[in-house]
Amino acid sequence: MLSEDSFQYAIENTRVVRAPEQRIQTFGSTSFRFFLVSELMDSVNKVRVRDGRLHAERPALITPEYVREHMLEGFGEKAQEFLGWLEDHTRDLAILKYGFQFKKTDISEEIVHCPLEDVVGRLNEELARRADPMSTIIQGVDEGWEVCLLKFTADLIQASSPGNLGDWKRRGLL
Repeated sequence: MLSEDSFQYAIENTRVVRAPEQRIQTFGSTSFRFFLVSELMDSVNKVRVRDGRLHAERPALITPEYVREHMLEGFGEKAQEFLGWLEDHTRDLAILKYGFQFKKTDISEEIVHCPLEDVVGRLNEELARRADPMSTIIQGVDEGWEVCLLKFTADLIQASSPGNLGDWKRRGLL
């Protein structure tokens, strides 16, 4: 398990080198291919490249009405009153729930013997040739690479949510 310091270090040292060109789809599932590049801590010019997929399920809209009907099992009268207040005072309150599947079976990794900048440059050139709008390059830390991937996921959700909410509004669903 990562220590608190290692966890924080992984978050602070996650950098998206090449972002996907598209956001998470509002009305369907989305799949992103990622390349997570990290230097090996005790070796010079050794870089681990992880290649895998992240799958985002269709975002679900959670409204106060949905919470009242589906998510308050065992809560009492005060919780019901609070939801009534939310409904009265925040007409446009909606929360998007994103679901991701992270399948380790989709991940391969290799060790490359050259400087990190060279590895990132070659990957960037390869993705430019492929013209895959759903691919990303993430530079992170080796020990906390999964934290780096989850940080990328959280940032992707944050970047996608305004457009997703706009899509729901344009269709009259909010």
